Amino acid sequence: MAHVITAAQAAELINDGDTVALSGFGLACVNEETLAAVERRFLDGAGPHDLTVMHASAVGNRRDKGMSHWGHEGLIKRWIGGIAIASPALAKLIEADKCEAYNLPQGVITQMYREIAAKRPGVITKVGLGTFVDPRVEGARMSPSSIDDIVHVIELAGQEWLFYPSFPIQVALIRGTVADENGNLTLTHEGLKMEVLPIAQAAHNSGGIVIAQVESVAAAGSLDPNDVKVPGILVDYLVVSEPENHFQTENTHYNPSFSGQLRVPLSGVTPIGLSERKVIARRCAMELSPHTVLNLGVGIPADVGTVVAEEGLSDQIMLTTEAGAIGGVPAGLKDFGHAYNPEALMDMHAQFDFYDGGGLDVAVLGLAQTDADGNVNVSKFGSRVAGCGGFINICQSAKKLIFAGTFTAGGLEVEIADETVRITSEGKARKFLERVQQITFSGPFSAERDQTVLYVTERAVFELRDGRMTLVEIAPGIDLQRDVLDQMDFTPAISPDLAQMPAGIFRETWGELASLITSARPATTPAPVGKA
Repeated sequence: MAHVITAAQAAELINDGDTVALSGFGLACVNEETLAAVERRFLDGAGPHDLTVMHASAVGNRRDKGMSHWGHEGLIKRWIGGIAIASPALAKLIEADKCEAYNLPQGVITQMYREIAAKRPGVITKVGLGTFVDPRVEGARMSPSSIDDIVHVIELAGQEWLFYPSFPIQVALIRGTVADENGNLTLTHEGLKMEVLPIAQAAHNSGGIVIAQVESVAAAGSLDPNDVKVPGILVDYLVVSEPENHFQTENTHYNPSFSGQLRVPLSGVTPIGLSERKVIARRCAMELSPHTVLNLGVGIPADVGTVVAEEGLSDQIMLTTEAGAIGGVPAGLKDFGHAYNPEALMDMHAQFDFYDGGGLDVAVLGLAQTDADGNVNVSKFGSRVAGCGGFINICQSAKKLIFAGTFTAGGLEVEIADETVRITSEGKARKFLERVQQITFSGPFSAERDQTVLYVTERAVFELRDGRMTLVEIAPGIDLQRDVLDQMDFTPAISPDLAQMPAGIFRETWGELASLITSARPATTPAPVGKA
């Protein structure tokens, strides 16, 4: 029988030097009660100190919740995670080099839990080769004090692989909806199922403890066994949460369409106003075809799902999120990772198995920095650590890869009218650099595998051809020299068949996506520049 305890009592169970693993995506499946209680205990001088903390996804609300509670010098000795930016206090701790920090691919971390649970040596995968995770590049190190080798290159069957070794976990912090008195845990109202089961298995089989946050506790034997996600034999302690500490997403307390209790009309999804974001999303959507299995990243990439819904074509595309949602319409930034009306909710580690094996037809991801070799950086800018999340897994496995973002950042203003684009104020920060600050996506590694890679902006489209960034389309109204080449730190190759981006995507009302998708063409064939 699991013991029902207070959050303060749960905090007392974590000892100096423990390795703690947390579930969570935003605030989905986050044990917020225990995280906050540990912070209070630490600030009172009672510890714990020098923890190793491991989590695969963003854990927080980009303000004060989640891992921000633990962003204190001395509380954490080592961070091993997928994303830091959702927890500003944690990100600042890493930036100031007040703890060791290692940024691993999200999918690899979720899969490591299973290896730890089964007492296998670790994860062997090609995910991360050629990126900053590769020990020949940066070895996943994100702060000067991070000097250990936690990723290794090995040769197996005549091929190079990366090896991520296992290690024991003393404490698991997970969350569900309802548990019974025996500790059997359901995730009924969670919009994501995450990796709560393998985390619990890993801690239990390491001789550690499992602390689960729940909304309520039911009588033993009263739960449908089909609803139980984590069996009670793995759960040691239950903490009953206050409503304010049990948000379904970063900003939504509970939306039943995320967790499958009801379906909402897709007409209820808020349309996007005509802007550079919408133009980019529309151009990306043109690369889809019927039955495409698609992943969308945060920001502008997520707008692709909204564009598809606006055009009435959600049933033509199978949208997925790395957190486990299959089908439906992915939610925007405030609820990122979730989906309205999903057809299925998979465990996150199982979703990454599907992704890593080549299950994705197309992925649309963010574009923060790129360079002449087609490398992309979204993980670190100067000393500021964002984290790679699932970016590396997705980049290296999708059959077609589209990076989507504005051409410059920081004050960019554009005017879209009469099917043309005019830059009224150029962004202060360039994105097309001579060399990216960190390699989150390796253009050369992708070129070796003949992966289709596009870079879509509001004024131009590039393709990685023969390992070189190549300009293939330019928007109507854009001056090639002034608005494109002069805003880049390198000179790209220019296709001899340089085309004009389709004028239709610059209209208030588009309505052309259906004919493109149902014709089963992966993309349009735009008119050459200067021709109607």
